[in-house]
Amino acid sequence: MTQATPRRAAVAAWIGSALEYYDFFIYGSAAALIFSKVFFDDSDPATATLQSLASFGVAYAARPVGALILGHIGDRFGRRRIMVFTLVLMGVATFLIGCLPTREQIGGLAPVLLVVLRVLQGLSAAGEQAGANSMTLEHAPENRRGYFTSFTLNGTQFGQILATLVFIPVAALPEEQLLSWGWRVPFWFSVVVAVAGYFIRRHLDETPAFQAQVDDGSVPKMPLAELFRTHWADVLRVVGAALIATVSTIFTVWALNYATSDAVGLDRGVMLWVGVLANVVALGAIPLWARLSDRIGRRPVFLVGAIGSPIMIFAYLAAINSGNYVLIFLVGCLCFGVVYSASNGIWPALYGEMFTTRVRLSGMAIGTQIGFAVAGFAVASAAGIMTEDGWLGLQGWVGVGVFTAVLCAVSTISVLTAKETYKVPTADLGRRETAGVS
Repeated sequence: MTQATPRRAAVAAWIGSALEYYDFFIYGSAAALIFSKVFFDDSDPATATLQSLASFGVAYAARPVGALILGHIGDRFGRRRIMVFTLVLMGVATFLIGCLPTREQIGGLAPVLLVVLRVLQGLSAAGEQAGANSMTLEHAPENRRGYFTSFTLNGTQFGQILATLVFIPVAALPEEQLLSWGWRVPFWFSVVVAVAGYFIRRHLDETPAFQAQVDDGSVPKMPLAELFRTHWADVLRVVGAALIATVSTIFTVWALNYATSDAVGLDRGVMLWVGVLANVVALGAIPLWARLSDRIGRRPVFLVGAIGSPIMIFAYLAAINSGNYVLIFLVGCLCFGVVYSASNGIWPALYGEMFTTRVRLSGMAIGTQIGFAVAGFAVASAAGIMTEDGWLGLQGWVGVGVFTAVLCAVSTISVLTAKETYKVPTADLGRRETAGVS
């Protein structure tokens, strides 16, 4: 393996994740701003909004199923195949969403078709990050795994920036044009995404770790059976840790919907710019946190984000409630761009290092996607908290903040039970006798 190979793997992961998650995130913006009026019965705006946000969460429900299927394929037949397949599937599903007729045109079939395509997006996303993370981790130098695996999440943040930038001019269209054809344009652009990503990834080499298993005939025939026999505790640990993703879905989808609702009345375009700038900050923060994790370990860096993020979510929601745009931008960038990036940037290394090469992709895919499923439906849960009697007796956005903090507490406890692995050689990762030190 040449010195350029880890860089090529990291760049392929970055570009592919950026392109794939562009598709995934434009749905979140559309669900928050558009779909309640286009696909759902808006005679009851609160219910339509809840249904629209729930459709965002449907992809997260599909992710565990996709993780089981694609995790098996990735550990049985290789990382590269998964990375190509997931990108094409996401591109096709997203393009078709942009072609869907509305509820006004075909009635109740419209939201059904929307949900079906959203499920396909979820199936794709289930294998994307685990495949890209496995690829970069297994290509990376021993002492820089945190840095190289962070490229996947850095690409994800760029995809979110791109998705939001595309939606800013769309959201500025007159209401009639926005609801008729304007919202479709970002989805149609996914054809370019799929084609570009396909040619980028199809020429990438398989990882040395997986290729070594192919050469000596040790690729597991039933990786899922081996995973649950030997690494079931690590899978559960990843499930709990992955609940930190609730911070992302609450920040990017629910808070956007809340801020632009009649109850608060903030400008739609301005709030989209908050997301753009927060993600720009994250682009710089993620590799810095990742480099720090290569020096001091994965756990302390992750815990900065897991403990600090719920505190910052409270501050961000309070800023939104105040209506002060300067405060919203400052707190938003600090919350999502800096503090949350501590966890978000290093989890690919933290989770991937818990597993052996034989079950790494399936272990990461299944563990993260179950946790992400809860995070995805946290958006609908938050909407329910706002429309009912609150949560645990707490009303409005305060209840949403407490709800987010509880899930982050589970993430914190899960990581505290994990072993530190940043100094363990790649070949020894996941082995019980060399699992790291507490």
